[in-house]
Amino acid sequence: MHSNGGLSGGMGSDADVDALAVLVADAEGAADVVRAGQVREVRVLAAAGVLAERQAAGASEKVTAREMALRGIAAELAGVFVATDRTLQRRIDEARDLVDNYPVTMAAWEAGRIVRGHVRAIQEVGCIVPAEERAEFERAAIGKCEGETPNRVREALRMIAEWMHPRTFTERHEEAAAGRCVWVRPVIDGMSDLIATLPTVIADGIVDRLTRQAREIINARAQADAPGTPDARADSDGGSPDADTTIRDGSSFVDDARTIDQVRADVFSDLLLAGAPALDPTGTGDGDGTLGAIRAHVQVAVSALTLMGQDEGPADLAGRSPIDAATARELAGNATSWDRLLTHPVTGTVLECDSYRPTAAMVRLLRARDRHCRFPGCRQPAIRCELDHTIAASDGGATHVCNLANLCKRHHDVKHHTRWRVQQLAGGRLIWTSPTGRIYREDAPPPLVAFPVAAPPGPGVPPF
Repeated sequence: MHSNGGLSGGMGSDADVDALAVLVADAEGAADVVRAGQVREVRVLAAAGVLAERQAAGASEKVTAREMALRGIAAELAGVFVATDRTLQRRIDEARDLVDNYPVTMAAWEAGRIVRGHVRAIQEVGCIVPAEERAEFERAAIGKCEGETPNRVREALRMIAEWMHPRTFTERHEEAAAGRCVWVRPVIDGMSDLIATLPTVIADGIVDRLTRQAREIINARAQADAPGTPDARADSDGGSPDADTTIRDGSSFVDDARTIDQVRADVFSDLLLAGAPALDPTGTGDGDGTLGAIRAHVQVAVSALTLMGQDEGPADLAGRSPIDAATARELAGNATSWDRLLTHPVTGTVLECDSYRPTAAMVRLLRARDRHCRFPGCRQPAIRCELDHTIAASDGGATHVCNLANLCKRHHDVKHHTRWRVQQLAGGRLIWTSPTGRIYREDAPPPLVAFPVAAPPGPGVPPF
């Protein structure tokens, strides 16, 4: 064992740390120089666009004159930037738009608060925001960008922009959905791109299902090929299993080294052409495998007001772009359960999460605990009752076992539409107060089947 005079192991020596500190300082300086150069380039290109417009001023055909002036200037600058004049013309237009329409973003970029990737995201998303609200959008967007990488803020910026659009997202989505289509674009080497333009939630669900089916295939392949499994062992006479049989039975793959992208593409083709994957390694030979049972999962966050139809603001499809309010409401209506998020009114940070609809496990537990309607005197079996929030969800009541109880339809209505009141204590005990102030205590009924505690056996007596 020896000492290196400083930090040990993977941390390196003190000298290494000092050297790294110098590199970091140099990197900061380089980043500042690069940023200053990028800003200067944008301002130069924007000025080129202004010059082209000034040259075209007074011409009888302003559109043609500006185009010709812009082409000439772009051709001149193309030699400096070592690019085509078409590329420079496009960059001039983008720079002009950025300088003229996003001054707050330019100022934040110059000050080092954001980087080029943030600027691109703000410019790409902000085009749908009305000009009179763009400055407000910029300020909100910059606040989201600071301290975060560009790829992680793009969807947040898109949500801000959607909320500021003068037309509801639902209206625009309905028009866009009318243009859904599927088309083929030939590419090289006998391949083609099959492109489907679909509502985002449908497209995301398709990719999710394909991905989970592909993973199921790869997992089954790995298990079948593992040492010691029947398909991986050689035959007793030194030969190998019949490849055609194993492929046909779907029990394993021979020489299958497909990536998840390749498997996903193959499953996609099988599902469209045959209705089910042609080769299902999860099949038993006696029936269908488990791939067909896999369904798509998507995660959507939607405001309570949108859910109730009181506004048409967009909902957030996690990891993708916004979706329209109508689709979000349909998904919520068809879901077997959904979670309520309590978020900070300013930052949007999730403070608390609970499920409004009880889970299957909650339903089973509460049926076992309550056994019947928990209103005083009622014996309606719990299986024919409804789960009620003791403290209503609209009043902040959580969907927890400690705030749920089974009530039959009749007494559920009594609780909500009369002056009867109830409080739930620990252990599922309910304290009912009648309109006249009488108190009724309803304990969770004890199970009919119980195990008695027996006295310990005497000396020499076996414990059974």
